Amino acid sequence: MGGAGPPMRSRFTLFVIAAMVLGVLAGFVLNRTVTDPARIKQIAELLSIVTDIFLRLIRMIIAPLVFSTLVVGVAHMEDTAAIGRVGLKALGWFVCASLVSLTIGLIMVHLLQPGVGLHLTAPAAVAGQTAPQPLTLKDFITHVFPTSIVKAMADNEILQIVVFSVFVGTAISAIEGRAPAVMAFAEQVAQIMLKVTGYVMLFAPFAIFAALASTVATQGAGVLVGYARFVGGFYLSLVLLWSLMIAVCFLAVGKRVWRLAALMRDPAVLAFSTASSEAAYPRTLEGLQTFGVSRRIASFVLPLGYSFNLVGSMMYCTFATLFIAQAYRVPMSLAQQVTMLLVLMVTSKGIAGVPRAALVVVAATLPTFHLPEAGLLLILAVDHLLDMGRSSTNVVGNSVAATMIAAWERELGTETTDAAPARAA
Repeated sequence: MGGAGPPMRSRFTLFVIAAMVLGVLAGFVLNRTVTDPARIKQIAELLSIVTDIFLRLIRMIIAPLVFSTLVVGVAHMEDTAAIGRVGLKALGWFVCASLVSLTIGLIMVHLLQPGVGLHLTAPAAVAGQTAPQPLTLKDFITHVFPTSIVKAMADNEILQIVVFSVFVGTAISAIEGRAPAVMAFAEQVAQIMLKVTGYVMLFAPFAIFAALASTVATQGAGVLVGYARFVGGFYLSLVLLWSLMIAVCFLAVGKRVWRLAALMRDPAVLAFSTASSEAAYPRTLEGLQTFGVSRRIASFVLPLGYSFNLVGSMMYCTFATLFIAQAYRVPMSLAQQVTMLLVLMVTSKGIAGVPRAALVVVAATLPTFHLPEAGLLLILAVDHLLDMGRSSTNVVGNSVAATMIAAWERELGTETTDAAPARAA
């Protein structure tokens, strides 16, 4: 939770776990004791009040959150790019790592098909709509550019908001003095929206309980098998991503990669237990410098990576979005999936520092591709379990990025007994 310390995160984790357990138990009891389908449907509708409120709160924060954080991110990215070779190498690595992560998620969800077999039905408001006609290339390209940013924000048109935000951020960076008043305003709005997001996420345990209870009550305990396949498939995908990152790092540092893995063990475990990669930042920075990464490289690449290189979160975005499409039996063409990958490539950069950022990105992506927003509740039920894995993966991904760039810049020294000598590098 944004800004919350470890005790608060621990309590929140306990609340989430309790909500999951109680939700499953309540749904199981209702499914076994209430035999009248109409009565079950009525109970599910009452529970949906809680989940609908949560969905509305999520939709409420998307537009201002994406706009403010992306404007600030683009404006600052111009600063980092200006430092020259290291900045360009870092950004190039982040783009490649992002594409690889998103692609692995896309391929694995097709191979494993965790959502197939759930046979969920979209809510009537969605199911009753006329199937959207496929967009032509001309329609898609012109739709990306907003005619009114006010309308784009009102409709939560994520691509249009991204385009406008990029223009504003680039313009700020190009103005002499970088419009300090506007930058300060944008940063303050971003901070406010991060705090608001934290408040919204405090409501998550109640939504998790209601979503699980409703789903298990109406679908039966068999839906838990689908959740198990979803969680297991995602962690298998993370294992593949970890293996690939270690293999690539091995090419640069050789057998020292195993020592890097040992130094990153504690930060990764901390990120896993707190479901927050930011909580592990100090230990990660210290470990990298102990490994021999110069302070100049570590202090630059690591913070930038926390905004643009959250590979675990990005993989989750493709995996979860297509899981929802499979669960609700919504076909997506190859062109739509490639477009979705590119959309997530950009949007995931805009709100990477947000608590539960991947969940917000998925929420913004669903309407763009005509997927039922109720799918967000489907993944919300187990999101915390997956957030733990993707947070630790983010730590590993940023550690590998800093090590690779240090090796390319010939600023990877020998290991020190503590971080002090490396800090002076």
